[in-house]
Amino acid sequence: MHLSDDAVPLDPHAQRAADRRRWLGAFNLSLAFVLVLCVVFALQSSIDLRAWTVQPWSAAGLLGLIGAPLLHGSVEHIAANAISLLLLGTLAGGMYPRASARALPLMWLGSGLGAWLLGEAGSHHLGASGLTHGLMFLVFVLGLLRRDRPAIAAAMIAFFLYGGMLLTVFPREAGISWQAHLGGAIGGVIAAALWRRLDPQAPRRMYSWELEEEPRAMEARAGDDPLEPPSPEEVPVLWRRPEQGDVGTVLPFRRRGE
Repeated sequence: MHLSDDAVPLDPHAQRAADRRRWLGAFNLSLAFVLVLCVVFALQSSIDLRAWTVQPWSAAGLLGLIGAPLLHGSVEHIAANAISLLLLGTLAGGMYPRASARALPLMWLGSGLGAWLLGEAGSHHLGASGLTHGLMFLVFVLGLLRRDRPAIAAAMIAFFLYGGMLLTVFPREAGISWQAHLGGAIGGVIAAALWRRLDPQAPRRMYSWELEEEPRAMEARAGDDPLEPPSPEEVPVLWRRPEQGDVGTVLPFRRRGE
């Protein structure tokens, strides 16, 4: 997705400040959610919260659609999800703040519905891993759909860090709720398809080699931009091929100012 070429880029200092605020806000929100998970995990030792887990094909288990992502079964479980949420939440929120905000309910409910519909009767599903898979698939699919350079870079970072999530949406290991992973991932994919244009790319200058225009139009657009390369006619030539028997000539480099 590209903005129109005549969009005026922000002042570099103002743009950097806005980017810093956006990324810091995404990190703070992700950290706040991780702290909420830690508080709930501490309460689990004194309060029985099993009623808030997803119990497949049970009417009472539908409460888990709301509460299951907040619950965890062990310190290792919450630690793994906390790190993933902090990294992927910051990446998704920093790159796509609007799309991520709208995608969160889809990933949250999708994680629970996947476990409720596909899980075995009598089992209990809990944990925020469905959300982590949703965030990873959101960033990855947005990179495929948008195909602008920042989106592709974010998708590559998400894949480098958590590309294994492409496989953990399938049954692999006993005791791991792949159903919740799959539901969260589907929520992330749907959100990416629905809101891929919600966060516009920051305006940037387009140079002549990026434009499919006539040479004269490209030169007019280039103007006096110091980063714009010279036109082919202005590039010094060392040797010109002879034409129809003419003797070739060596042309000197032009000095600056001539």
